[in-house]
Amino acid sequence: MLIACLLAIAGCQPSGPDPRPSDQPDLPARPNILWLVAEDLSPIVPPFGDSTVATPNLSRLAAEGIRYTHAFSPSGVCAPSRAAIATGMYPNHIGAHHMRTGGRSPYHPPGIVPYEAVPPPEVKMHSQYLREAGYYTTNNPKEDYNFRKPVTAWDESSRQAHWRNRATDQPFFAIFNFFVTHESQVWTRAGDSLWVDEDLDVPVPPYLPDNETGRRDIRQTYSNIVQMDRQVGEILRQLEEDDLIDSTVIFWFTDHGGPLPRQKRMLYDSGIRVPLIIRFPDGWRAGEVDDQLVSFIDFKPTILSLAGVAPPEHLDGRAFLGAYAASTERTYVHAAADRFDAVYDMVRAVRDNRYKYIRNYRPEKPTYLPVSYREQMPIMQELLRMRNEDELDDQQALWFRPTKAADELYDTVADPHEMDNLATTPHLATKLSELRAEMDRWMTEIEDKGLIDEAEFIESIWPGSVQPETVAPVVTLEGQTVTLRSVTAGASIGYQVLASDAPVGETWKVYTKPLAIPSSHRIVAVAHRIGYKPSAQVSYSLADPTDHRNS
Repeated sequence: MLIACLLAIAGCQPSGPDPRPSDQPDLPARPNILWLVAEDLSPIVPPFGDSTVATPNLSRLAAEGIRYTHAFSPSGVCAPSRAAIATGMYPNHIGAHHMRTGGRSPYHPPGIVPYEAVPPPEVKMHSQYLREAGYYTTNNPKEDYNFRKPVTAWDESSRQAHWRNRATDQPFFAIFNFFVTHESQVWTRAGDSLWVDEDLDVPVPPYLPDNETGRRDIRQTYSNIVQMDRQVGEILRQLEEDDLIDSTVIFWFTDHGGPLPRQKRMLYDSGIRVPLIIRFPDGWRAGEVDDQLVSFIDFKPTILSLAGVAPPEHLDGRAFLGAYAASTERTYVHAAADRFDAVYDMVRAVRDNRYKYIRNYRPEKPTYLPVSYREQMPIMQELLRMRNEDELDDQQALWFRPTKAADELYDTVADPHEMDNLATTPHLATKLSELRAEMDRWMTEIEDKGLIDEAEFIESIWPGSVQPETVAPVVTLEGQTVTLRSVTAGASIGYQVLASDAPVGETWKVYTKPLAIPSSHRIVAVAHRIGYKPSAQVSYSLADPTDHRNS
């Protein structure tokens, strides 16, 4: 049956180095790390208790790894979620909380210029830290972080990106994204042959229509899961072919909750609770279930910790595995919902192991938002038809209330679908007060950008709605040693060392220290701060010091 259980995203501070060798896996100094990321999917797979379809590859990973039952995204939609994963920071901390900021007609709101989030200058993407530690990093192929990837982010980011393109024996961090479970695939694959029986009996959550239209779209969701599992199996087969299965830490997770109405974009568990499996090469904790709270903001510090890299102190997240794992588990997780395409709202959530508090900053608005992209889905169209013809039952009608309560409180154990608001229940007044106070603390600590009008926020990071540009690197030469520097705070510098007549390639190495350059070569460099335009390229020829030009 469909599972809906626990949390939203945490507000704990990252801990400093706290090695725990007694309860951490025995790994090589720089293990390979592989992320297998499905889109738009709640924990409705056999390893998490839903046996509607078989997923042999996920079930294998679960049997050989750890199942995390309380993992959460800080957002119910992809771009803010991916920003959190890449930076280790809350989207509403770094201005990446709207869906989406870059603008894609016809879904971008009128009057709002397309823009990129501008995190604080110390923020770098997770992959860059691993590149600096000697890893080959690949992304295949989804980006969508609410900012353009800096030029120093990846060795490869494309449909061809693969660990097989690295140098022999170089450790890798590779991401493969599986689009087949995305929301859009519910309607665009409706005419394709199903990967399940056409009359498969499927569970129907109480907020969705239990009729042929509803069951058909839910059946398509499960069909897409089966296809995704086979795609996961293909990547695992390649890993085994390359004799890497026993030297690689494998994560399988999804970018947020489910694709169906009242799932994606919502802060109920149906929108933010995700399945997470982590398999270690030595069989460490194989088959175990871990109920601790985990947030996407914890993923970046955790992979750094597994790679032996101390997570930077500015992160909102904290490692839950590896040499720098926090000594205590989370008490809370947090989540945020703001603009979706052209439709505005502002909702915040905080949750402990059992109870979730939701605060609605615009209670005068309905819970349901008319997002035109979602309304292409037949099950959504059916809900709207039922609403218009007064056919919704009491539970289905909750989503279409003309207004909503300012406060919502749910017991996610007794009420996993979060249908019964307990905010006015006397015996839970103390719990409500606790979670309210935690939300206030969190929002103040991260300086929640959702409290700022979006147009005003854009002006604060892009004055005059003009994107700032990273200042080009300055090249300093001492003998044959080249030093690069950009005066833009937070700028990373990418470089290429080329023969005098060689063209500039697509991949930029990350500059971390002065370089010794052969006298017959030239260096080409570019600087890029997240949210800024990359600088002009600077070319410096050691053979001809007068050949020093920007492009």
